[in-house]
This record gives sequence, C-alpha cells and structure tokens, in this order.
Amino acid sequence: MDPPRIQPSALTPPEGHETLASATVVDFWRWALGDLRMNTARGYLAEFLVARSLGDRSPTRIEWGPYDVKAADGTLIEVKATGRLQSWTTNKLSTPMWSFKSVKAHRVWSDTLGDYVEVDPATRVHVWVFALQTATDPTLYDPLSIAQWEFRVMPHRQLLAANQTSARLSFLDHLGIKPVSYEQLPRAVATARRQNDQGVG
Repeated sequence: MDPPRIQPSALTPPEGHETLASATVVDFWRWALGDLRMNTARGYLAEFLVARSLGDRSPTRIEWGPYDVKAADGTLIEVKATGRLQSWTTNKLSTPMWSFKSVKAHRVWSDTLGDYVEVDPATRVHVWVFALQTATDPTLYDPLSIAQWEFRVMPHRQLLAANQTSARLSFLDHLGIKPVSYEQLPRAVATARRQNDQGVG
C-alpha cells in the first residue's frame, strides 16, 4: 500500500481571516519571510522568479523535490541564489558564491514512495540557474526589482563534469557562462537544455 501523502495547496487567505493567535496567514508570511534579503527567503524568491519566467505550473514550492523548477516544456531546473548584500550589517560587500552539493546526487526523495530512490546523477536535472541579486547600495536594495537580478545558466552535464560543489563568479566566467536578464532567461535555459541533451560536459 502506498504511504499517505500530504497534498500541498495554494493559499489564498483574505486579510481578515483568523488563523492562529488572532492572526492571518498574511501576518505569518510577513513575520517569517518579510525580509527578502535573508538567504533562505532570497533563495525562495529566486526559485519563484525562475518558475514564473519558465511557465512552471506547480501551485506551490516542494521542499524535498528532486528539482526546483519544471519549465512548461518539461525542462528540470535547479536554482541557486546569492547576493552582494546581506540582511545583516556588513562592512563590505559579500563575494558571490553558490553551493551545489546536490549536483552529484544519486539518491532523491520520491513523494510517491515516501523514500529515497536511486537516480543517475547525469540525468537527474537538465539545467542549473545561478541567480545573483546585484544591488550594492543598501539604501537602493529592492529584491522585487527584476532589474537588480541577473542569471547565469549552465547545462547540468557541464556542471557535473566540472567536479565542483561550490563556485564563485570566476568559475562561471572561466567557463564562459555570461549573465542574462530575467527577460533573456527562457532563451538561455532552452539553449542550455539543448546543450545538455547533446552531452555537453
């Protein structure tokens, strides 16, 4: 018998609807994710932007999914985010860096089976998107401004062949991975998917 599954559903709370402690779901969202500069929130936001750009029809984000975004054409994408500014006070800009240990993953969680399953690391996903929030002036930082985001797109097989689990901008620059805008993202992902299917890396 299949294990019980909890099906996520999109929330559409009215502002005045009481949930816990006489508060609304919107109140919780403001409390937990109100600062979109936080690393966790910034990562969620980057995944959301990529999902919207590529026509992902998923109603909610799946925490333990084997990929972050599924494009309308079926392309499976991992998204990583970083920024030059942080939510805490710093005396200098951060050096952009992404960690991607899951690039070598050979076991992923199966929501259907309720357990981990073996997968081929070379075929688990098709494309990686490295998102960078580029603001350098704290007074001008606007996480919701598309103009402050840039994206670097890479075929999964190429990243896997590089045999790294973290990288700075210099790594992507060395491989010729140029930044693209939000508007250019769909075309860049489509190109990376073709390269991945052709065995790049």
